[in-house]
Amino acid sequence: MIAQVRQLFGTDGIRGVAGEFPLTPESTFLIGRVLGHHLRKSSPQPQVVIGQDTRESSRWIADRVALGLSASNAQVRSAGVITTPGVAYLARSPGLDAGVVISASHNPWTDNGIKVFSGDGFKLPDAHELAIEKEIFACLEAAPCPEPVLRPQPSLPGERTLRAAYIDWLGKNVDTGLGGLRLLVDCANGAATAEAPELFRALGIQAEFIHASPDGRNINQGCGALYPGTVAEGMAKAKGRFDLGVTFDGDADRALFSDARGRVVNGDGVLLLTARDLKKQGKLRGDTVVATTMSNMGLEIALRKSGIRMVRTNVGDKYVLEEMMKTGATLGGEQSGHIIFRDGESTTGDGLLTALRVMDAMARNQLSLADLISGLRVLPQRIQNIRVREKVPFDQVPEVRHAIETAQRELDGNGRVVVRYSGTEALARVMVEAESEEKMNALTDGIADTIQHALGTRAE
Repeated sequence: MIAQVRQLFGTDGIRGVAGEFPLTPESTFLIGRVLGHHLRKSSPQPQVVIGQDTRESSRWIADRVALGLSASNAQVRSAGVITTPGVAYLARSPGLDAGVVISASHNPWTDNGIKVFSGDGFKLPDAHELAIEKEIFACLEAAPCPEPVLRPQPSLPGERTLRAAYIDWLGKNVDTGLGGLRLLVDCANGAATAEAPELFRALGIQAEFIHASPDGRNINQGCGALYPGTVAEGMAKAKGRFDLGVTFDGDADRALFSDARGRVVNGDGVLLLTARDLKKQGKLRGDTVVATTMSNMGLEIALRKSGIRMVRTNVGDKYVLEEMMKTGATLGGEQSGHIIFRDGESTTGDGLLTALRVMDAMARNQLSLADLISGLRVLPQRIQNIRVREKVPFDQVPEVRHAIETAQRELDGNGRVVVRYSGTEALARVMVEAESEEKMNALTDGIADTIQHALGTRAE
């Protein structure tokens, strides 16, 4: 019996260990076939673009999904190795009905995933994902589907013209000359290696790249958005040789930064500086920014001082975008570096676009990154991950509920507690902000220990 909640799709598509369900050769073929059948409801012969990151499993998964799409009479074009937002951009090109990305973002190379964009460049609505899931499970219970004799072209190397179209579009998103800016860039041995060098070179940006030699297994390995300190340390050692440090994640849908002195600037800092810049240009609709429950209170305070209202939503760029569409906001994002700009054509978080917008603000205002985020006082914040056996709602676990309520009473409005499950992994995340590190650590440890005892396998 199929449950009425999504079992395969999380907050960022289908994700798991490559080679294990739902990412086996059989199931990935079936996912492509069902997706093609879903698309045929609105087009007799759907046109789909597929792209992938640099994991060694991405190639065979892309080929299997493409074969499944072909089995449902869909025509597939491959962009090869390209960023997730690159596929989102291409999906809304004339004549295309959807885009598929094979990537597990910041996860280890052993993981992978499948993300789907509609022909408008947006991620599939939850209801569509649920309908696709139901058909997948129904097909799993039926007789195996024969594979088509005629197979699509291999997914690699893909069409260079597709990647070039995305790079060209990115370059048109900045108004100010960026020539002469000096960057230190961490490509996470991921998808950014396919576009970032060509994009920055075309704009006259002087960039030095690290972790830009993918081998299929080194994506996110000690580099990328989970390790922003790597670029920050390089910036500090360079002693002014670079103006900006940029760190992408594996599929380059988000970016983190470092200033010239080697201080990490996360998505909160980016939201502050781009909100101020957009307001100055009269482009910040409603003087409103959409952030998530994870954004620091310091951001909310700094925005308020600049006459900007901050609206919070659930974690996940999908939910940030939903709130932006609801409120009409032109800017939203996450502390993790997913930033969405709706003053143009972008439909999802894009690390390369975010980097360009940060550089555009620096060049236009003739200010450093540090100057652009002045006034941002970050309250001490700690996030603790606990691997769990199962995702039981916290309000159904009395001892966990009590620990959270006790911490909230102790903070008495001078801080925040956010406890949630990861949308892509079997993790509980405890976030505490407090006026002092001592209180922050004590409350975080208390809640994390309670979850570990009640639901956990091991702390991370």
